[in-house]
Amino acid sequence: NIHRTLGEDYDERVLPSVANEVMKATVAQYNAESLLTQREQVSREIRESIVERASQFNILMDDIAITHLTYGKEFAKAVEDKQLAQQEAERQKFIVAKAEQERQATVIRSEGEAEAAKLISEALKNHGDGLIEVRRIDTAKDIAESLAKSPNVMYLPPGQQMLLNPGGGQRPAGQQG
Repeated sequence: NIHRTLGEDYDERVLPSVANEVMKATVAQYNAESLLTQREQVSREIRESIVERASQFNILMDDIAITHLTYGKEFAKAVEDKQLAQQEAERQKFIVAKAEQERQATVIRSEGEAEAAKLISEALKNHGDGLIEVRRIDTAKDIAESLAKSPNVMYLPPGQQMLLNPGGGQRPAGQQG
């Protein structure tokens, strides 16, 4: 019966055209990324559609195996380009978020510095120059400690008798050793 209506080579004429028709119709329902991520679902839909379409020609399909499903170079390139574009978009979002965090940190730091300056100004107004004098003493102390730790710095107080004569080895007139 099937040989009379479709011919002896029905499997070489009907099945490839049914398969191509079903594949094109099914693949057209998905975008490029979905074809890759939902590969199992796409394969299942293709199998079910081929069985259904073949039954219209009185061909009973027991099993269909999709063994080799490949995409053209243009398709693969398009998918790769899309993935790269998404990665770049994510990178740009990260850069923007980082810049926003840095901006917020700068604002907070500036607000803190402004508050500190305001408090110092009020303290000076209320208590005079005592705070500045304390700061000056602290700074002088820090400088003295730093210089004391340096082996290349020597402190020579004025008006003191010293064992070394910085004047070149000659004693000033009127002094005896």
